[in-house]
Amino acid sequence: MAKIKQFTITIENRPGTVAEIAHTLGNAKVNILALLGTAQGTTGTVELVVEDARRAKKALDEAKVTYRETAAEGYELPNKPGALADCLDKLAAKGVNLNSICATAAKGGRKAVVVYSVAAEEKVAAA
Repeated sequence: MAKIKQFTITIENRPGTVAEIAHTLGNAKVNILALLGTAQGTTGTVELVVEDARRAKKALDEAKVTYRETAAEGYELPNKPGALADCLDKLAAKGVNLNSICATAAKGGRKAVVVYSVAAEEKVAAA
């Protein structure tokens, strides 16, 4: 498991809001590795994991985008049925309660990636 930084941004729920964030980071040459967006009424949340957290912070700060930076875990899994369930079973067995989770794999790819965050007071042991 890799310790990573996750950026959480509260956004207005309107067309183009996520694109604006993507442009801000793209123009700063920041590669987005994972993104999860959800909407609730007129607002929403975008959670991002990027290749260069320092550069992302600078770009977001310059664009006056308010964000919260939290610790997250990134884990590579085999891209096969049941791999995610096995990983989550191990975390649950250790009493880990997830605050957020995002997983993805390219069709036909050999690896999948899961990114999750837990409550700040919880400790995550290697699963």
